[in-house]
Amino acid sequence: MEPAIPMELDGRLMELAERKDTARAGQDPKATERQHAKGKLTAHERIELLLDKGSFQEVEPLRRHRATGFGLEAKKPYGDGVITGWGTVEGRTVFVYAHDFRVFGGALGEAHACKIHKIMDMAIAAGAPLVSLNDGAGARIQEGVSALAGYGGIFQRNTKASGVIPQISVMLGPCAGGAAYSPALTDFVFAVRDISQMFITGPDVVRAVTGEEISQNGLGGADVHGEVSGVAHFVHDDEESCLAEVRYLLSLLPSNNRELPPRHVSGDPGDRSGDVLLDLVPHDGNRSYDMRAVVEELVDDGDFVEVHAGWATNILCALSRVDGHAVGIVANQPAAMAGVLDIKASEKAARFVQFCDSFNIPLVTLVDVPGFLPGVDQEHEGIIRRGAKLLYAYCNATVPRVSVVLRKAYGGAYIVMDSRSIGADIALAWPTNEIAVMGAEGAANVVFRREIAAADDSDAMRREKIDQYKRELVHPYYAAERGLVDDVIDPRETRAVLARSLSMLVAKHAELPRRKHGNPPQ
Repeated sequence: MEPAIPMELDGRLMELAERKDTARAGQDPKATERQHAKGKLTAHERIELLLDKGSFQEVEPLRRHRATGFGLEAKKPYGDGVITGWGTVEGRTVFVYAHDFRVFGGALGEAHACKIHKIMDMAIAAGAPLVSLNDGAGARIQEGVSALAGYGGIFQRNTKASGVIPQISVMLGPCAGGAAYSPALTDFVFAVRDISQMFITGPDVVRAVTGEEISQNGLGGADVHGEVSGVAHFVHDDEESCLAEVRYLLSLLPSNNRELPPRHVSGDPGDRSGDVLLDLVPHDGNRSYDMRAVVEELVDDGDFVEVHAGWATNILCALSRVDGHAVGIVANQPAAMAGVLDIKASEKAARFVQFCDSFNIPLVTLVDVPGFLPGVDQEHEGIIRRGAKLLYAYCNATVPRVSVVLRKAYGGAYIVMDSRSIGADIALAWPTNEIAVMGAEGAANVVFRREIAAADDSDAMRREKIDQYKRELVHPYYAAERGLVDDVIDPRETRAVLARSLSMLVAKHAELPRRKHGNPPQ
């Protein structure tokens, strides 16, 4: 027989339930309808999609602001426009905060900011990932500088958490002004088409200052940031697929920088032969192919998540697993600009390498690069300092590093793409590799220009010298003979060799010189 509840306590419990129901429903019964009419989910619905069912524990659901003036004293909704707490994703703890657009348009005030500060501090202390579900109208103007200071506290914690816990921002509504800098400080930004917008100054300000006419989506929509600015790492058509991808990404990451990524047992044998690779990659170095097909053949079950798939497409960055080991893959993409390295590709890959190094994720580099992109624009826009970011990132990385040269690897781009000379633990090459200062045609024109100019048949002499250069300096075993490549392997064995190498390197420990921090090129 259940014990009787005293009437006083029974009344208190009823009051508690009513207050929590009010907090969840919001003070305006039509606000949820308006949110759904925009094609958007509510904050609670989003959290339920992100976290394991029934795992969410909310923090400060009954908090209210203390501001006065401009009618705020008459509007004190529970939660103050943000939902904070923790739950699990595949059984592992994840902290989350979600702007509730139904309350003050999700605008940030002092109490709102304090809730976010608290959950960020809890995530750092617990050593667990933090996911922010962004759908807010920026700073709450009625609270003035207090709201701005709230953003400052968020930025400071974003920076403190950087490289300590994974931070993921999911853009599910507007994010304007200073508010946009918090997602920019996090590791990954997800955006959803049609409902996500990010910009520092909106269309009205742009029109007033420059006279340019542009829509919100044209200025800062999901596709703009996924393909033009590079602000968004992932772009999705709807909230459901977006949040499912966030869950998958979290499954590949460690909870913090003191842990190794979780290993998942796969039914895909680590020593599986990759016969299809012989046909995927043309022997002719001038023929294009899609590097995604190569990655798909090398990783477990062909499953990987590509980062920045729509931006700087001449380089491919992806997270996946090889024989159950989480890996970060950096690969030149011959299907776009012949896989050449330029400013955007260098910056994209550099940040990805730094992320993987921060969270103990081994790096696999697939090389097929004709060099750095020549051109006046590239030089004037700083290819020297900005291209050096990728070099710095690799040289500074202490995680296991395995590189494979598939075909071309010319000049400084060969060095930058995790060559043995900058610290790759294992450097491999296919028998189709061409590792050299430059292509044979260009090299012959430089080295043998006098002989070619003096010959009666300059074209025949040029062909002869090209063949000579290939025989002496560009043959596939030249680098191996000098210890710059650890082994030349059958392409079909690539997955098996990667699996064995990653298993051997799993306990790798390397230390950098003692310092406050480095000063990477900017």
